[in-house]
Amino acid sequence: MIPVQGYSGQKVAVLGLGRSGLATARALQAGGAVPLLWDDSPEARAKAEAEGFTCTDLTRNAAFEGVACLVTSPGIPHLYPQPNKVIARALELGVPVDNDIGLFFRSFATPGWDDFETAPRVICVTGSNGKSTTTALIHHILQVAGRPTQMAGNIGRGVLDIDPAQDGEVIVLELSSYQTDLARHLTPDVAVFTNLSPDHLDRHNGMGGYFAAKRRLFAEGGPDRAVVVVDEVEGRFLANQLGEGPQDDRVIRISSGQKLDEFGWSVFARKGFLAEWRKGRQIASIDLRAIAGLPGAHNHQNACAAYAATRSLGLAPKLIEQALHSFAGLPHRSQLVAERGGVRFVNDSKATNVDSAAKALQAFGQIRWIAGGMGKDGGIAALAPFLGSVVKAYLIGHSARDFALQLGDTPHEICETMERAVARAAAEAQAGEVVLLAPAAASFDQYPNFEKRGEDFTARVRALAGG
Repeated sequence: MIPVQGYSGQKVAVLGLGRSGLATARALQAGGAVPLLWDDSPEARAKAEAEGFTCTDLTRNAAFEGVACLVTSPGIPHLYPQPNKVIARALELGVPVDNDIGLFFRSFATPGWDDFETAPRVICVTGSNGKSTTTALIHHILQVAGRPTQMAGNIGRGVLDIDPAQDGEVIVLELSSYQTDLARHLTPDVAVFTNLSPDHLDRHNGMGGYFAAKRRLFAEGGPDRAVVVVDEVEGRFLANQLGEGPQDDRVIRISSGQKLDEFGWSVFARKGFLAEWRKGRQIASIDLRAIAGLPGAHNHQNACAAYAATRSLGLAPKLIEQALHSFAGLPHRSQLVAERGGVRFVNDSKATNVDSAAKALQAFGQIRWIAGGMGKDGGIAALAPFLGSVVKAYLIGHSARDFALQLGDTPHEICETMERAVARAAAEAQAGEVVLLAPAAASFDQYPNFEKRGEDFTARVRALAGG
């Protein structure tokens, strides 16, 4: 646990009592603060009270009397489409509003670091797609290198729930736009930007607000190194703003597809090969084509970003290459779950939007595609250029019929349920083909989250394959 600093003896309100909320309450209490907890759910309040915490109805007018700060969970709207009423009240009264990420950065460093030989460092990863894989890959590389490391944030543990830092430790955090948007303190040593595609737009009032939330990690965080994917205009804009010119190696430019040999420091992948360039000459090269845990151009982009982040800490290219080969990938992200009769079954349930589904469709040939769920604005019309590798689509969930209307001449079947989709795709698949779950939609029509959807796919595939 990271005890929260700066609030000893003061009341701090905590709104939302999920994983991050309860971890925040414990960390506040450990730092000497007096946490006042609230959640609209009676079950969540009962769980907090069972731990000995005091629940205070923060919707009452007098609830903020003497409160030094309000800490809110990331899923609770604080500005758009409209602020939660408790947050709105705090804003009216001028009570500072923060989240657990802000508390982490104000509390992580301690006087005990003065005795360390090497100060701990924090790497933060943000973006629309690929940030979980990039975060986990950085963490894996550090583990293989024998560096003390912990992974937290939007993946793994809550940031305040991790252990106090050891000498030379590296903390790797995945941060969503919800987390970067509100944190009052952001001071990463290395910050990584993967990409930007339309998502969570209601929470940010459009793409401009969404990009602004991501950009805060760099503009206000002031990292020593910025690792920025420049395959999209937002990344090029961000890299341009952070650097003093193309030779400024504080910005490491990343690409999957472009040759970037005119910058102070760049890492890019072309035709399956990763290359590192510094000041006009190539430093290292890695063949990514045979790395099973990182299939496709989008994962090559993730590999480049993780390579750059760990190189910025001084790790050797050969050591990083060794770690890339032993990376098994993450569940629900291009995860090979079985092979049966020459047919591969791949779970990419995390492909909840069109952009991530497009990357999955480009990663494989001859695809039996399972798609559908709670579709987003525009459906799958934007996937038309990527359907050439689709042998047939098997559509499930709420948007199955809407998706069918947007598939044009691509063969398809409305299956409605995962059970039928897996059974039909498996029955029709030929050796050399891939049965790919890449829904291009949210899961909430049939599942509580994308993990449960992926687990259902995996269970049904393994049942077909005899376990």
